[in-house]
Amino acid sequence: MKMYAPKRFPGGVIRYGEIESLNEMVTDEKSHFSPKEIYLPIVQTTFFFRNNDCIESEIDDEKIVIYARACDIEAASRLDTIFLSNGNQEDLYYKRLRDKVEFRLIECKESFENCFCKSMGIDGASENKKYVSLPDAPVMDESFWEKFNDKCISCGGCSAVCPTCSCFDTIDVIYSETSTDGERRRIWGSCMREDFGMMAGGHNVRKTPGERLRFRVMHKMYDFKERFGKSHMCVGCGRCADRCPNEISIIDILSEIAEGGKAK
Repeated sequence: MKMYAPKRFPGGVIRYGEIESLNEMVTDEKSHFSPKEIYLPIVQTTFFFRNNDCIESEIDDEKIVIYARACDIEAASRLDTIFLSNGNQEDLYYKRLRDKVEFRLIECKESFENCFCKSMGIDGASENKKYVSLPDAPVMDESFWEKFNDKCISCGGCSAVCPTCSCFDTIDVIYSETSTDGERRRIWGSCMREDFGMMAGGHNVRKTPGERLRFRVMHKMYDFKERFGKSHMCVGCGRCADRCPNEISIIDILSEIAEGGKAK
């Protein structure tokens, strides 16, 4: 079986990669990225089209063990719900990779910065440094979100590191201008990017960063649970707050909402 764990890459980035020894595993720092890219790749070819035929992409059958923290293991169950229980048909391209994966728990000796897993009902550490009071209902006042129009730059970095974000774009790649051969790919998308809500004709259903941030927060904290009757989609890993170049924190947003949604 292949083993994957958080490891340090050149430049100091900690992300999940294949290891040969447990000595390669980084346990005293939070990984900058989640392990979802192992079973939900950033770029995934679903099939090839050649000579008027479609050929499904192939994968090897070697099993994978992922050493991960409780928040990331719980995040996998959220993605399982989206891809395997969201409708009448399982997503084949997710399932065939997910079926290869087994998880092993890395216990957290202490909480890292911006972690609030216990607030989300996940027992990942003995105590978090930050706690979140989850509001009972979403804030409908749009003025609350307008302050983020100048602060959020719509980079999508929060989605890139989030272990439960599941959105992707589907594109067809033609190998050359004179060829009809190519492949269909899934590529991670982000609801925080300006082009995500763009429709045919140029209409954008969410035009401003504040509108997009509202959509993201409501989905993580309300929509998922309302639809599936389970836990919240967010697992409290805090990576979105770690990653944001303008220090937008979902912890602060939820705290403000719990206090009545008044912008500070």
